[in-house]
Amino acid sequence: MKTTEQKTDQGSQETMPQKFSVLLEKEQLIFSAAHFITFAGNICESIHGHNYRVRCEVTGELDENGYVVDFIALRDALEAIVRQLDHKVLLAAQSSRIEIQEQGDEVIATFEQRRWVFPRDNCMLLPIANTTAELIAKFIVDQLMELGDPRIDNAINEIALGVDENEGQWGTYRTPWRSGA
Repeated sequence: MKTTEQKTDQGSQETMPQKFSVLLEKEQLIFSAAHFITFAGNICESIHGHNYRVRCEVTGELDENGYVVDFIALRDALEAIVRQLDHKVLLAAQSSRIEIQEQGDEVIATFEQRRWVFPRDNCMLLPIANTTAELIAKFIVDQLMELGDPRIDNAINEIALGVDENEGQWGTYRTPWRSGA
């Protein structure tokens, strides 16, 4: 890690690590989707939709070009993930409260006495416990790490990805980047 020297109050030199980050929030990182969440044990929201926005901040060292990561590579990787969520019903496949069954061309979601039937191709079954903004953000980060794009993997030390579901209501997932993911 590159460092810079800074004078302390006592006049001695202290080495401080340099931190650089890139923040990406683009029109291509918007998706529209329906969902519902469960909470407080036995409450399940009505199905509703959002125009979600994704914002991603990554930290890392500067490369030989003087940047942390190629904006375009990061944007395109995130856009490919976000595109899979666009115009879908997001369902939490690991929910302990909502039962999900795939039957032919349909997905059936059941919560207590309530039941929803969706066309299979309109659904995105996410490997999460609830379709909260925070867990959707974690899903997107996990997908980004699985891509294994060296233009991204070799550059990032930490990632913070936020999902906004209602113009100012962000859920964020922050984690160290797995090098060589």
